[in-house]
Amino acid sequence: MELGLHVPNFTWPEGPQRIAQDLTRIAVAAEDAGMAKLSVMDHVWQIANVGPPENDMLEAYTTLGYLAARTRKIELLAWVTAVVYREPGLLAKAVSTLDVLSEGRAWLGIGAAWNEPEARGLGLPFPSTKERFERLEEALQICLQMWSESDAPYQGTHYQLERTLNVPQPLSRPHPPILIGGGGEKKTLRLVAKYAQACNLFGNADLPHKLEVLREHCAAVGRDYDEIQKTVMGPIDPGKDGEKVDELLEQLRGLAALGITHVHGYVPNVETIRPLEILGDQVIPEALKF
Repeated sequence: MELGLHVPNFTWPEGPQRIAQDLTRIAVAAEDAGMAKLSVMDHVWQIANVGPPENDMLEAYTTLGYLAARTRKIELLAWVTAVVYREPGLLAKAVSTLDVLSEGRAWLGIGAAWNEPEARGLGLPFPSTKERFERLEEALQICLQMWSESDAPYQGTHYQLERTLNVPQPLSRPHPPILIGGGGEKKTLRLVAKYAQACNLFGNADLPHKLEVLREHCAAVGRDYDEIQKTVMGPIDPGKDGEKVDELLEQLRGLAALGITHVHGYVPNVETIRPLEILGDQVIPEALKF
């Protein structure tokens, strides 16, 4: 099992003047500890379960570009990109750029978006749920076309591109892996089966059912279920002095038994952690055995 670090909060004790240095230290610590992925949210205001909207929030792809220059091997992504915040052609170009400048470490994490207040607040598009999912599928098709040898036009219901030229192409082959966030059984998991290399679910009581639904969608489209990386988002908390390590490892074993291969989450008080201390010296080596 792989572990990954999600950084959803930038309101740290020393303020915005130290965000760059603090974020570098966190990223280096995650990489040195052996974490597989590093992500930030694609939000422009802070979300309610983390803090008030007035708290510090960085734009996702600018931040990922910065992290590409500060790390060497950890994979980078937005967890997850709001499809309607960027035109798909520009999004494909942004992920391609991130992949080239990180030397092949970019993923496209993407979803249908949900935070209407921040979208309305900054004048970003936020159509109906039905339309957002239609746009999500078209965006996936556009990205895949732009990451291919074709520069042909794309004519969709919501997007029309006259020439899908994308130079340079990403270094990742055949293209940057795609992770689709969300557990919607009729739409989201169908899109995972059809287009993605990874899904993201929550580690609650519904998880076995969601995985079975994904398996059914894979069978319907002729996709190998085992090709898809199953990820779970949730807190990764070993405790202040390691007192929760055994509990955390037991949780990871339970997820591994269901076929989850990557657990991605927020480490409490990560801004105070020094390099190589991010999860102590036990959690990641043990998780890699699962």
